[in-house]
Amino acid sequence: MLLFSFHATNTIILSYLPLYLKYKGLNGTEIGWVLAVGPLASIFAQPFWGYMSDKYKTVKRIIQICIVGLLVTSVIFFQMNTLLAIILMGAIFYFFVTPIGALGDSLAQRRAEHFGVSFGAIRWWGSVGFATSSLIIGEVLTRVGIEYMIIPFLCFGVLALVVSFGLTDVKVDSEPVQLRDVSAIIKNKSFVIFLLLIMFLTITHRANDSYIGLYISQLGGSEGLVGFAWFTGVLTEALVFATAGIWFRKYHPLVFIIIAGAIYSVRWFIYATVDNPIHIIGLQFMHGLTFGVFYLAAFNYVSRLIPKLLQSTGHLVFFATFFGVSGIIGSLVGGSIIDSLGGETLYYGMGILATMGTILITLYHLLPFGKEAYVHQRDQ
Repeated sequence: MLLFSFHATNTIILSYLPLYLKYKGLNGTEIGWVLAVGPLASIFAQPFWGYMSDKYKTVKRIIQICIVGLLVTSVIFFQMNTLLAIILMGAIFYFFVTPIGALGDSLAQRRAEHFGVSFGAIRWWGSVGFATSSLIIGEVLTRVGIEYMIIPFLCFGVLALVVSFGLTDVKVDSEPVQLRDVSAIIKNKSFVIFLLLIMFLTITHRANDSYIGLYISQLGGSEGLVGFAWFTGVLTEALVFATAGIWFRKYHPLVFIIIAGAIYSVRWFIYATVDNPIHIIGLQFMHGLTFGVFYLAAFNYVSRLIPKLLQSTGHLVFFATFFGVSGIIGSLVGGSIIDSLGGETLYYGMGILATMGTILITLYHLLPFGKEAYVHQRDQ
């Protein structure tokens, strides 16, 4: 229920904030600057809250602090009207918002290990929440107006806070983590190289997150169609997560990342050729085959590379790369491209970048370095 309700709020921000900012009078480049604030804040917020979680040996309490911060700052954020005020308040808002997903997934990963079930069997409820919110909120905002998106956002946010009190926290028997322990993550060459390589894929993913709504709008689609597009994509993502226990352990996680990368490349090139928003909806089943497969495999691979003492910190560094650094680049560059050259050019560029990333990750997997690092950590 925590994952369901939080990702329902996340849907509203991810799917409709660009359209809301357009309603506020911002152009594509300015929207890109605002959207880049979230990833920029996450670069600092993710490691900070991850470190606090490991230090005080609690995930539950940190999640609750962040949700309270989300509720308070969102009310102020949605009152801002000038670009500077939106950016400054957005940075504070995102400081509390961005770590919740990573901490929730970190808690889910540990609870899955405790119960001996697939991580995807728990994580898929986040996708269900995302998909449900996409479909319902899209239709609601089409009828009442994008300016009222704060209301459903707060409703789901309050629900997330309420259900958080029923969470079972992670019990850790080791000593609290110290700052010097975090250097072990930075010195882990396999981890650092892996993060650099996946950015070729994650930049394209984050650019699509930011601008698929505007692209559908450019093609003549409404807020309802944007919501339906997200619903279709995240529904397939949920199915991938729900069935992960059946297919995931059959091969090395890097194999699944390579497969997802290849599908990412094809997906973006096809999106660049469409001229009808309905076609985007029809192709959104590829979201589950790209993000769903990629995220499960990457999260699993990262978990094996990081010592258990630093799991929350390591997971949030991974999130800071995926949703932070990649999000900044995808938002800023993507905003400029879609504003000046249009969505078609943006998606062609994303296809080229994803292809490059897939080739590099394949080389990483074929070389002994990546595979040996994974086997070494697994044996430990």
